[in-house]
Amino acid sequence: MTALPASGREWHLVARPHGWPKSTDFALREAPVTEPDEGSVLVRNKHFSVDPYMRGRMNDVKSYTPPYQLDHPMDGAAVGEVIASNAEGFAVGDHVVHGLGWREYARVPARYTTKVDASLAPLSAFLGVLGMTGLTAYAGLFETASFKEGDAVFVSGAAGAVGSQVGQLARIKGASRVIGSAGSDDKVKLLVEEYGFDAAFNYKNGSVKQQLKDAAPDGIDVYFENVGGEHLEAALSSFNVHGRATICGMISLYNSTGASPAPHNLALVIGKRLRLQGMLVNDHRALMPQFVKDVSGWLASGELKYRETTVEGIEKGFDAFLGLLRGENTGKMIVTLN
Repeated sequence: MTALPASGREWHLVARPHGWPKSTDFALREAPVTEPDEGSVLVRNKHFSVDPYMRGRMNDVKSYTPPYQLDHPMDGAAVGEVIASNAEGFAVGDHVVHGLGWREYARVPARYTTKVDASLAPLSAFLGVLGMTGLTAYAGLFETASFKEGDAVFVSGAAGAVGSQVGQLARIKGASRVIGSAGSDDKVKLLVEEYGFDAAFNYKNGSVKQQLKDAAPDGIDVYFENVGGEHLEAALSSFNVHGRATICGMISLYNSTGASPAPHNLALVIGKRLRLQGMLVNDHRALMPQFVKDVSGWLASGELKYRETTVEGIEKGFDAFLGLLRGENTGKMIVTLN
């Protein structure tokens, strides 16, 4: 048996951020690596995910998922290789996805891991296009928003990991028009030229409401919300009767220290008979087998494309997270361990 390393590094939250997170709110610390308990595996993480929802977990407030504890390792999705197993059905060399990211080595109960097939796609894809990020797009569009062929779809944060997949899935399944917003002209170009969106705009270039009306002159039927604020107000104005919105995220508000402005046109929900529904991906895990079957097929056929922004080294974990909040990523933001 190969000797285990004596220790590994892990990121701890040491102070609760006020507004934008600072490097002093985090610490990279050494922790001992030990053999797995009965029913557990020891995983050497190869990639871990940083995601917008993690900002909310840094606040000490009651929410749908517990806050991070101070002076404890943070967690999040990760994929890696089993290097020691004390669990039936798991062998050294297996690749697994689990929830103990932000660290080099993770001792995980086997029931909280999922084996993945590295022949389907690069391992990092199981954190994004074939992982919970991809399932968020799939479930949010098809279940929560009740997408149907012929719908016109608007996606905010459309160059991100979730948004880019939502737009492509809508196109693959017969949307009449797919519109996306993004934060740079290069991302707008990517949406149209590579991902096949019918139209896209840079929300920094002017009124979101007007740019959306220009891009969708016949209105929209589905809105996939990743940004919040001005984007939601614009979508309400452009909705057709019986429009549906999946409220997945509101990244524009996550670091705000003041009151969040409500849309000024919320009364449109009544006359247009709109449905605005929040979603959490964990409510849709039963879709995972069908999701993996569909998406792996679309990847193989070339109908679905994806991008990743990779940051090398665990020591860059905070930088990757801050870059995500600033919109510096195209597609999924991944931290790859050396």
